[in-house]
Amino acid sequence: MSSGTHSTPDTPAADLGTSAADPATLVDRLRAGLPAEAVLTDPDITASYANDMASFCEAGTPAVVVLPRTVEQVQHVMRTATELRVPVVPQGARTGLSGAANASDGCVVLSLVKMDRIIEISPVDRIAVVEPGVVNATLSRAVGEHGLYYPPDPSSWETCTIGGNIGTASGGLCCVKYGVTAEYVLGLDVVLADGRLMSTGRRTAKGVAGYDLTRLFVGSEGSLGIVVRAILALKPQPPQQLVLAAEFGSAAEACDAVCRIMEGGHVPSLLELMDRTTIRAVNALAQMGLPETTEALLLAAFDTPDPAADLAAVGALCEAAGATQVVPAEDAAESELLLQARRLSLTALEGVKGTTMIDDVCVPRSRLGDMLEGVERIAEKYSLTIGVCAHAGDGNTHPTVCFDAADPDESRRARESFDEIMALGLELGGTITGEHGVGVLKKEWLARELGPVGVEMQRAVKAAFDPHHLLNPGKLF
Repeated sequence: MSSGTHSTPDTPAADLGTSAADPATLVDRLRAGLPAEAVLTDPDITASYANDMASFCEAGTPAVVVLPRTVEQVQHVMRTATELRVPVVPQGARTGLSGAANASDGCVVLSLVKMDRIIEISPVDRIAVVEPGVVNATLSRAVGEHGLYYPPDPSSWETCTIGGNIGTASGGLCCVKYGVTAEYVLGLDVVLADGRLMSTGRRTAKGVAGYDLTRLFVGSEGSLGIVVRAILALKPQPPQQLVLAAEFGSAAEACDAVCRIMEGGHVPSLLELMDRTTIRAVNALAQMGLPETTEALLLAAFDTPDPAADLAAVGALCEAAGATQVVPAEDAAESELLLQARRLSLTALEGVKGTTMIDDVCVPRSRLGDMLEGVERIAEKYSLTIGVCAHAGDGNTHPTVCFDAADPDESRRARESFDEIMALGLELGGTITGEHGVGVLKKEWLARELGPVGVEMQRAVKAAFDPHHLLNPGKLF
């Protein structure tokens, strides 16, 4: 069993995240190029920046937290850190679920939330140029005023930042039609470990000049450089979507419906699944009135010119797969109510036992039913409550292990079940993470998925950008 928090034997010493620099010297050097209010040293305050929202992930004690507002200030931080050989942990809103933003002992926490300007929105070029601290929902609303649409919508979209979305290559409910964050990042400005500023990518619709370094930074979890500006692709605002809810007597039938929908060539704007445990948790939290007698609830939506016709076709496929009831929403308000229930899933499951470990194993759509059946067996094996909600249209499942953190035996079983879920995903031809990232939670499992040659090459890339291993040490591998 692996908790995902131990370094592998090949991890460079600096990756363990310790710093030998004198804290007073570090703080003085930082203050020489930063406003006084941007440098936080009060231990009670800096402790609040120590970790993100992941369970079972080690976090150290930062020496200082800095909140720069300009690119030049970020460069000053990185030059100082490199000269003093101090690790730097970049952070956004700390809504991540893998420990990727967790501090290491003696590090500089580089919080980018104050760099929150939307620099440009171009309806002609269909791009937005933003700083990393811009909140996802803020950007979505701003581009909407121009008739445009920024599709990536993580569940935490009201609080998570674009920089964090880029760092973890986040997804969301709309990925089945519109894709993930990586598909919308056209170019980046990145401050490297030594303080140099590098621009990657483009603002044009096409471009294939050189290696795709932009894509390399997406999902790198701040381990290669600090993103200080992003050029993001936008879409025209689609019509208001309508949602359909289909009830099933088994998760297998719901997964069969997913396969029928995708095989039939339909392109829903979302296709989401909630199992019985998740439905009951949402009802307990918000009294949503979801059908607790069903084993699985499938939500399908279309934002096409005639969504009612598309929903009717998908509804027929759901009935053919065994749906006991199919209910299309009559209007946007009813659709939004159904989506709100899905967005509450992870929060609701936290209330079952008080603590959760949220997996995000992604499998081929054709193996989605096998994944859910396997999770059910694992839950029975370890006598645990494991609720599953999923971006069913792209095979991205979120098995959520509910447990009492004050119970050592239950905590042990939770960690072991978490590992078995990841192993199951790999056995089914999937990946250990579809959108939450690796962080410290899954780094040993990343090595298993990549294999020794893959790990060797990824470490070589890391060394090229960060030879002293100062950027987000101890993450990924």
